[in-house]
Amino acid sequence: MRFRPCIDIHNGKVKQIVGGSLMDVGNQAKENFISDKDGGYYAGLYKDHGLKGGHIILLNPAGSEYYEEDVRQAELALKAYPGGLQIGGGINAENAPRFLKMGATHVIVTSYVFKDGRIQYENLEALKEAVGKEHLVLDLSCRKKDGRYYVVTDRWQKFTDVVLNLEVLDELSEYCDEFLIHAVDVEGKASGIEQELVKLLGTWNRIPITYAGGVRSEEDLSLLKKLGKGQIDVTIGSALDLFGGTMKFENVLSYCDSII
Repeated sequence: MRFRPCIDIHNGKVKQIVGGSLMDVGNQAKENFISDKDGGYYAGLYKDHGLKGGHIILLNPAGSEYYEEDVRQAELALKAYPGGLQIGGGINAENAPRFLKMGATHVIVTSYVFKDGRIQYENLEALKEAVGKEHLVLDLSCRKKDGRYYVVTDRWQKFTDVVLNLEVLDELSEYCDEFLIHAVDVEGKASGIEQELVKLLGTWNRIPITYAGGVRSEEDLSLLKKLGKGQIDVTIGSALDLFGGTMKFENVLSYCDSII
C-alpha cells in the first residue's frame, strides 16, 4: 500500500473540502482548509520525499471564472514536479494532451466518460486514442444508493446508472492504466473509511487502484491495508497535518512504506 499525495484546487487556491458539498452554482463548497501556499510548494514537497503518482484535481468546472486560475496553480505544481503527478478536472480528448505537455504523467477523467448517466464508449475510445491507455486514469468515485455503489459525475453531484462492481472494473481496465476512487459519502469528513467499498476493491487486482475518503488515523490505514489486502493505494486530504489535520505527514509515509 503506497501513499499517493494530492493537491486539490478550488477557486484558485489549494484547499480541502467536504466532497459532497461541492456546487457549480456560485463556485461553493464546504471548506475544511485553505492553504496560503501554492501548488508548487506541495509538489516540491512531494518530490523531495520521492512520492510519485499523486493527483492534482481542478475542482471548478471549465466554464467557471476560476478555472484558469486553477490551471495556473496546476502549472506551478507540474513545473515543480514534472513527471511526478497526475491531473484531473474537466479533462476531455481535446484538452488532455495539453496537460501531459505541462508535465503530468496521466490525465484523470470521470464526467467526459460517464456522460448522461452512462458509459460513453465513443469518448472513452477518443481519450485512449488521444493520450494512450498508459496515460489515462479513470476516476470511479462513487456514492451508495439502495445498497450499491454508483459512479458519480460533475464534481460528484450526479449519479450515473453505472454500478461499481467487479465486472465494470474488468471492462474499464482495458482502457486505462489506473483507477482513482473517492468514497464520496465520507470524503473530507475524516469519519472513517468506507469499509464495504474497500472490501470490494480488495478482491480485484488487475491494475492499480487509489482509494480516497474518510481516513483519519493509523487505525484506518491498518484497516484499509487489511481489507484491501495490501494492494490498494491511499490518498489522505483533510486529516493530514499538511492540510490542517492531525495525521503527521512523515508518520503516514513511514506507515505506508510509500516511497517508490
